Amino acid sequence: MATVVEGPRASGTRLAWVVGLLGLSVLLNYVDRGAIGVAAPLMKQDLNLTATGFGTAVSAFFWVYAPLCAFVGWLCDRFCVYRMFALGIALWALATLLTGWVGGIASLIVLRLVLGLGESIAFPGSSKIFAAEVPAAHRGTANAVVAAALAFGPAVGTLTGGMILQAAGWRPIFWIFGAITLLWLLPWQVTSAPLRARNVATPVTAPVNFAALLKVPALWQMGAAHFMSNYGFYFLLTWLPLYLVKTVGWSIPQMTLLTTLGFAVQGVTALVSGRWSDRAVAAGADEGALRRRAMIWAQALSGGAIAALWFADGLLQVGLCLVVAGIGSGLLATNLYAVGQMFSGPRAAGSWIGVQNACGNCAGIIGPVVTGVIVDRLGSYGWAFALAAGVSLLGTVWWWKAVPAIRQAEI
Repeated sequence: MATVVEGPRASGTRLAWVVGLLGLSVLLNYVDRGAIGVAAPLMKQDLNLTATGFGTAVSAFFWVYAPLCAFVGWLCDRFCVYRMFALGIALWALATLLTGWVGGIASLIVLRLVLGLGESIAFPGSSKIFAAEVPAAHRGTANAVVAAALAFGPAVGTLTGGMILQAAGWRPIFWIFGAITLLWLLPWQVTSAPLRARNVATPVTAPVNFAALLKVPALWQMGAAHFMSNYGFYFLLTWLPLYLVKTVGWSIPQMTLLTTLGFAVQGVTALVSGRWSDRAVAAGADEGALRRRAMIWAQALSGGAIAALWFADGLLQVGLCLVVAGIGSGLLATNLYAVGQMFSGPRAAGSWIGVQNACGNCAGIIGPVVTGVIVDRLGSYGWAFALAAGVSLLGTVWWWKAVPAIRQAEI
């Protein structure tokens, strides 16, 4: 393939718009992805789904999403990522919209597969743009915008989805969310037009050899770390609303309030920690060491909070656990992709984050089904909480002992 010369970085104003729209796309990503969890208290009953059937439908999203992240990341290193973003969002918005008309588990699974196909652009694509456009001194803030959106997405989705669920049932959740996501395409087409014209996100030299990339040990160590961070997050995102309403016996408004609180704390933590890390790096701190410490604490807080949730009694205790889980998840989301961008460099960012994200989202394939089987077979969430907490706490040790020195890998 011919070498493409990289143009100058985008101007500060345009870059701010691009980062902001990428953050908004991730927010919509998690609003649409998590809608099934919010709808679950009524959807599961209306479609006559068992816990295992519901878990399988949730998992179906990741059957396509996880493996395609690697392929889409490879495409981002070779083709115009801005056009790929528009196509991916259009696809997932339509899948969300059509989910409001499903009549059973088969059509639900098909649309979850299409949703996974569309959403696979989000993190490889945004990381490719950040690695090409954002200076190192602003890496924390740019990734914090995405990390905050990752948290505020479930918060917004849970809050608005809960109100829609209470007032109009579960189907309008998907109709409204899908239509709003389609509107994102309008400002993106305007803002990205000059960047599409000069192919900003193309590599300076020939694209990295994908086979050589797969031989880098740090890539797989980061993939495992990503898996351990995602397992607990997806457990709370998917199963917490159903657990609080159907097992604990809380009302939909109570569930909505508490889960929104946890995700809101996660978003604020991401923004604060991202800004703080940029200031520390600008002042001379070792960026790799700083982000490693943040990830160790993040995994410990997340795992401890999930374990404590099982024993929590009452709104105050559950709320406190979700606040702690939100702090941990905010630190996780800010640093996971930033570290991946440090390992990869601009030339390989799309492919690296694609593979890393694919490994991490295998948690979405395994976790929902395992939780559903545990609930159906044992009649209790106890072991499901224990497993989610254990995987998260294992991540603490992994970041401490297994992840190598954080610097750009030789590929």
